[in-house]
Amino acid sequence: MTVAGARALSATAFATLLLIALVMGANHVAARVAFNHGVDVATAVVFRSGITALVVISLLLLQRVRVQFTSRHKRMLPVIGLLIGVQSLCLYSAVARLPVALALLAFNTFPIWTALWARVVYREPPARPLLVAMPVILVGLTLALDVFGAASGLGAAGQWARIGTGVAFALAAAGTFSLALVLTQHEVGDVDGRVRTATTMGMAGLVALGMVTLQGGFHLPQAAPGWWGLAALTCLYGTGFTIMFTVLPRLGVVGNSAIMNVEPVFALVLAWLVLGQVIAPVQIAGALVVVGAVVALGLRKRH
Repeated sequence: MTVAGARALSATAFATLLLIALVMGANHVAARVAFNHGVDVATAVVFRSGITALVVISLLLLQRVRVQFTSRHKRMLPVIGLLIGVQSLCLYSAVARLPVALALLAFNTFPIWTALWARVVYREPPARPLLVAMPVILVGLTLALDVFGAASGLGAAGQWARIGTGVAFALAAAGTFSLALVLTQHEVGDVDGRVRTATTMGMAGLVALGMVTLQGGFHLPQAAPGWWGLAALTCLYGTGFTIMFTVLPRLGVVGNSAIMNVEPVFALVLAWLVLGQVIAPVQIAGALVVVGAVVALGLRKRH
């Protein structure tokens, strides 16, 4: 969609995009609540992905969507589902270890990863706007994560000892998600979005269920807030994806999802209100730089 198309968004479409960003940001804050009360990452992903898959499958049945797969679809959809399963585990692992907004900001480097995967897998050169945005995103992320430890007073070594594992999980989530995006575009782009969502969520749930089995079973909440968090993350995630694949197509704004990249900003506010997570002003400035650059990329004119 062109910039002109983005500017022509109706108030309803714009509000819907913002609602999805809010819902998905709240999902990650709810996940942190659940993690703080005994739920582990794999258990959360099983509940979230499994129930979302069941909801989308129910919609497919109600709407009598005809499902047809080619041999290529049958080969690639499980691969994409596996990648999304790994991405889900990695992103929630980052959320469990970092302030929620910072985990999402590190994940928001996925446009850079997408360009790299497109170059490696399909020999597509990166677009010039992305090359310009890359250093801006990285500078903003450097400020947001306080990589030199200036805001925390810990120094670079102390800060990385505190955030290193979480950042690694967030970047791994961005890398696997972006590869899934590239493969989706080139290999299964002609599959109905609802069908892709159902198969992807089902596969992600199976990946997480495998992790649950390896760790000896589910780790369920140990207190009431944990149950509320688990229920909220499941409902919010399912609601966000349902809106994304049922309402947005009717509004005619499919693919115009740049506005949804303000999710870390909503997460920043919600994490402060619900979890009491506070980051330094310089980190907030860095967060706004990252979000602004990613949104600008999403709204750029496509030739």
